[in-house]
Amino acid sequence: MSITYLEAIRLAQERALAEDPRVYIYGQDVGTFGGAFKATKNLAREFPGRVLDSPISEDAMIGLGVGAAIEGMRPIIEMQFADFSTVGFNQIVNQAATLYWRTNVPCPITVRLPCGGTSGSGPFHSQTMETIYAHYPGLVVMTPATVEDAYSMLLEAVALDDPVLYCEHKLLYNHLKAEKLPTEALPVGKARIAREGRDMTIVAYSAMVHEALAAAEDLATEGYQIEVVDLRSVKPLDTDTVMASVARTGRLLCVGESWPWGGVTAEVIARVASEGFGLLDAPPQRLNAKDTPVPYHPSLWAAHRPTSRSVAAAARSLLRL
Repeated sequence: MSITYLEAIRLAQERALAEDPRVYIYGQDVGTFGGAFKATKNLAREFPGRVLDSPISEDAMIGLGVGAAIEGMRPIIEMQFADFSTVGFNQIVNQAATLYWRTNVPCPITVRLPCGGTSGSGPFHSQTMETIYAHYPGLVVMTPATVEDAYSMLLEAVALDDPVLYCEHKLLYNHLKAEKLPTEALPVGKARIAREGRDMTIVAYSAMVHEALAAAEDLATEGYQIEVVDLRSVKPLDTDTVMASVARTGRLLCVGESWPWGGVTAEVIARVASEGFGLLDAPPQRLNAKDTPVPYHPSLWAAHRPTSRSVAAAARSLLRL
């Protein structure tokens, strides 16, 4: 039986609850209802008193989690949508992120952020927040792109003594499947080569990894061998793997679903340009969502975010340089 990306998240939480009595889940409708997307389905029944419904106050939810982490617990806080985490922004960046630096007390809190667009979701339920949180020292920002990473990285997030923003992409919930769960995994901060190639490197993360892989498959019919790097986490960022890939291919295209201004793609390009300029045979390029709020209409939304077709088009342009 295949396991979906969403089920991997549920199973990781189930295992974390079973193995560590310090772990609990807190969020809106996570108890009997099982969460907005059913990522906590049946967990309240399996672990009475440890899967708790919260008020509709993200500020209070994260604040309570930070306090519990200070006292030795390992909370998993579920945001119904990543967009709503901005209500608790102060608690994340001014409290959780700085706590260890200020007090030498760790803050092992995991905040699950259902992120990214789906057809018809619009501007309030579609944002990808990884760039914002990656800006702040003290936070770990994970962006799993596979079922295997959805499982293993969530377990690693709970085990870390650092506050983690775990960005799970809603579009992958039920579309992505694997035959089994992993028994071992790369550590946080280590990227993976999702596809080997020699003509160009495409760096991507989260759902954009699959758009990049589809574009690479398309370009293979034209004789191009495209290497795809899955960042897996954007804070920390594995510059070494990216640089080694660019050294092999000489060309770099960075793809992200977030907005272009000051994004992860800009950071990757800045690092490669400053530390590996001599490796490049052409100017590095990036492809992001349009610099507008996310539109509601499915056709506009499809044009707003990068797709395999627009990734392939950008890659062809770069290959001609």
